[in-house]
Amino acid sequence: MDVTTQYIQRANKIYRRSFEVIPVCFDLKGRAAGMYRVKKRERVIRYNPYIFAKYFDDNVAETVPHEVAHYITEKLYGVGRVRPHGFEWGEIMGAFGVSSKRVSHRYDMKGIPVRVHQRFAYRCGCTAHNVTSRRHKQMQNGIATFLCRRCGEAITPALATF
Repeated sequence: MDVTTQYIQRANKIYRRSFEVIPVCFDLKGRAAGMYRVKKRERVIRYNPYIFAKYFDDNVAETVPHEVAHYITEKLYGVGRVRPHGFEWGEIMGAFGVSSKRVSHRYDMKGIPVRVHQRFAYRCGCTAHNVTSRRHKQMQNGIATFLCRRCGEAITPALATF
């Protein structure tokens, strides 16, 4: 939490602005080490406590500035106006003295609890597809149609689930 605050204060000096210190939570689950989220105008940086504990030094050196850079990018350029790991975000990472080349971790997840999502069997004209529950629900409710990248046909439900 202190290091997150230090990076925000560092951004204050670099950009000669006053970025407010936002809440930090250690409640993130799954495979992500960190996440910056804006929801209903509330900003929060979330970290995965299991990954943080297992790879503390790496997370302090890379994940913390990574997530703070997302926050600063959003404050400078607005929500949805730039790509999440685009040029602007990379410039902020560079200003922090951290490489922007790697945007996801490659940690051994053994012993770290991860979510397992149900998959659904779908087919197209050329192959079988494993569809996430989110996409399955979108197709079942008629909200979305997904096409096979190989043959271009719409994918449709198969009989079995995974």
